[in-house]
Amino acid sequence: MKFKIDENLPVEFAQILTSEGYDAVTVVVQGLQGKDDTSLIDKCLQEERALVTLDLDFSDIRTYPPQNFPGFVVLRASHQDRDHLIQLLRQIVPLMGREPLERRLWIVEETRVRIRGAEQEE
Repeated sequence: MKFKIDENLPVEFAQILTSEGYDAVTVVVQGLQGKDDTSLIDKCLQEERALVTLDLDFSDIRTYPPQNFPGFVVLRASHQDRDHLIQLLRQIVPLMGREPLERRLWIVEETRVRIRGAEQEE
C-alpha cells in the first residue's frame, strides 16, 4: 500500500509507515503544501496513494466517494499534538495488515476505527 501524508500531520508518519514496509511520502517533501484539496487528491489519484489526513473534508463521502479513490485515513483526534497523533497511528498500523484500505474511508478515533467500504451506499 502507498500513502501520502498530509501537511497537517507529523513527518514521522512517513517514517513509521515506511518502517512497517509501506511506501509513504509527505506532502511537504513533494512540495505540495498549501495546495487545495482538489490538487492534492488529483496527485493521490495519479500516484495511487491513500491519503492520511486530519482534514475532515475528506470524510464527506458525497464529495469523495471512497470507491473513486485509492483510500482515505481521516484522523479525528481529541488532541492534535505530535505525540498523541503518532500514538494514534501506531494503534492502527496492525489493522492495516488485516483490513483493506483501498477504495475505503477509515475514520480513526482514539477508541474506534470506522471503515466505510466501496460496496456500501447511503
